Amino acid sequence: MALPPPTSPTPKPYPPQWEAVADLRVFRATSEEWEKLIGWRADMGKRGWKLLRVSSDGPEMVAVFGRTKTDRAGTSTRGPDA
Repeated sequence: MALPPPTSPTPKPYPPQWEAVADLRVFRATSEEWEKLIGWRADMGKRGWKLLRVSSDGPEMVAVFGRTKTDRAGTSTRGPDA
């Protein structure tokens, strides 16, 4: 009898193409913990990270923060039309 292929513990909570254009951070917390992190979430925004998606996975909140790779570089040698 063949065994089923192994599955990943949890699928990525964002589309794969996001990885090509942005640095991504995934955070998991209970809804109570998430409410307590309002200052931390504001600080992420000040550092250039944007909250891209929030979803629930059972008892956990799953938040995806992203920062485009051009934002990370700080300055770009290309113009806006490039």
